[in-house]
Order: sequence, then C-alpha cells, then structure tokens
Amino acid sequence: MFGFLGTTVGKKYLMGITGLIWAGFVLAHMAGNMLIFVSHDAYNAYGHALTSGKIIYVAELVLVLALITHVYMAISLTKNNREAKGQKYAVSAKGAKRVTLASRTMAIQGSLILVFVILHLITFKYGQHYETNVNGVPMRDLAKLMEEVFQQPGYVVWYLVALIILGFHLKHGVGSTFQSLGLMEGTYRNVWTKLSIGYGIIVALGFISQPLYLFLTL
Repeated sequence: MFGFLGTTVGKKYLMGITGLIWAGFVLAHMAGNMLIFVSHDAYNAYGHALTSGKIIYVAELVLVLALITHVYMAISLTKNNREAKGQKYAVSAKGAKRVTLASRTMAIQGSLILVFVILHLITFKYGQHYETNVNGVPMRDLAKLMEEVFQQPGYVVWYLVALIILGFHLKHGVGSTFQSLGLMEGTYRNVWTKLSIGYGIIVALGFISQPLYLFLTL
C-alpha cells in the first residue's frame, strides 16, 4: 500500500482524497455561514454548537493532517513533473493537450489560499472576542465580529479576490480528482465536469454574498 502511495498515481489519489475532505468542509462551512442571513442569534448558535464539543478537536486534526498531506503531495507532484519534462517546451501544446491557465497556476492559487486560510483563522478564530447570550446560553458573538471585519473596504476586497481564486481552485481540483478516480471517462464525463464547475461557483458565490451583504447593508 505504502509503495503505491509513493507512485505518481498514488500521490494523485492521496492529493485528491485530501482535497475532497477540504472540499466537503468548505461547502459545509459556507452553508453554515449562510445563517447570518437568518439572524445573529442563529449564526452565533451555529458557531457555538461547532466549537463547544470535543468533536471540534478531532475535526481540526483531520483537516490539518489533510491540508499538510495535500500541500506536500502537490509540491512532490510538481517536482516530479518538472524532473520528467527536463525543460519547458518551446511551443505550447494545442488542442486536447493544451494546459489551461487554471492548471498552470494551481500552485500559485494554492499558495494564496493558504495565506487566506491563515489570515482568516487569525481574524475570526483568534480575533476579537465579544460575548452574547442566546436563549440563556452565554456564547461568543461571532456575528458582531463578522460585521466589524466586513465594514473594512480593504478586507472585503481581499476576501472577494481570495474567494474567487478559491472557486477556480476548487472547480479545477475537484474536476482533477474525478479524473484521477476514473470518473471523467465515458458517458458521464459531462455530468462530472458540470458538477465540479457548479460546485466551485456555488461555494464562491455563497461565501462572497456574506461580506457583500454586511458591507452594503450596514
């Protein structure tokens, strides 16, 4: 098994699986954050439910390990590809062999998203702590922090740019994972392609709607 994971195909599988773990988390996180449109209490109760139990530590450990593995495999595969090519082709490939801009810039996208994740954690998870009370239960007022942060034009612009990049990264990454798993062959190729595109768009627009709503309405 470990010998297989050391091969190019094995690395792609592992990178794809860890990417899907994060893809699932990102979608769930986006859906949960949409509660800000319902009410502050609903959003704060959601945040409190996520962080008040011990399961959060297990989830965070899985996500951290998945992220480290994903980044390591990405670096390893990029290094292998460069060594295999020896040098860049003088003429860009055309037609079916053409490498898309999204594919060529995956490493840059990933680096920017990693920076975004770190800054996001610093801003929200470890940021200003406000207290509130929902149905008699004291908890952190994340909605107030969210309002405060998204009243800063510079942060909103950075957030929007980062989420657009995330959307492209997820779309291409999920599509590549489907391809590695052999799902992009045959009759259902268009279905999986549309699914990966739709996923990237939904996640990006879902996250983008939140800062825009708070910035434009408060």
